[in-house]
Amino acid sequence: MFDTQIITIPILPFGMVNAHLIRSEAGCILIDAGIPGSERKIGKALAQHGLSFPDIKLIVVTHAHTDHAGSAAALRRLSGAPILAHQDDADFYSRKEPMTYCTTSWVGKLFLKTPVPHEPYDGFVPDIMMTNGDTFNLLDFGVDGIVRHTGGHTPGSIAVELASDDMMVGDLIASGILIGGMMRKARAIRPPFEDDPATVSRELIRMVESGGKRFHMGHGGPLEVPEVMRHARALARLGGDPCASGQCHHAH
Repeated sequence: MFDTQIITIPILPFGMVNAHLIRSEAGCILIDAGIPGSERKIGKALAQHGLSFPDIKLIVVTHAHTDHAGSAAALRRLSGAPILAHQDDADFYSRKEPMTYCTTSWVGKLFLKTPVPHEPYDGFVPDIMMTNGDTFNLLDFGVDGIVRHTGGHTPGSIAVELASDDMMVGDLIASGILIGGMMRKARAIRPPFEDDPATVSRELIRMVESGGKRFHMGHGGPLEVPEVMRHARALARLGGDPCASGQCHHAH
């Protein structure tokens, strides 16, 4: 239908935080908005490809953590593009409720002690609100693909599944040493926070079985199918959700 190009926009060095631009001849979709203040880096990346903010036709926010939603309100003002997100994270986006974090490792526990996860961002109400198990077709915005609710990482986590077999999965999976990092980028790891590993495992396996070939993430990546499947099987062996075992923390 439309040929698409995936442009990775590094928000922080070494792939530690990425946003992605899906470009087709019919328009561009921005997936995730980086930390607060990322609009300058995103504007610079657009300019490098001969684009500007009004070329963004839709902003998809995969979940409500500050490194993905942080600049969404500013980017909406600059581009005029609507924000698409899921109802189950809506109270976090609007800042009505403090974000909760279920840590997955000592990295997550340390990270939670830094100001970064708690950095406040301008609250917003998504213009297009997905609910329950809705899927959203992106063809009206010039991209051949759908957005699907996955949950797993946060209650309202969503992923973009492109007809090119590229899966834009936010934080369902990460890679590298210390999320992104300089080494072992081809090795999948759990992100520092994750609500329900069993759900994440199920969703990653579903994407592979439905034809997903390359997985693009907010931290590190991209990853190919064998590594995604290895990680998904390891998650399945973990069983229950960490939030139930008292590892869940509210934002300050």
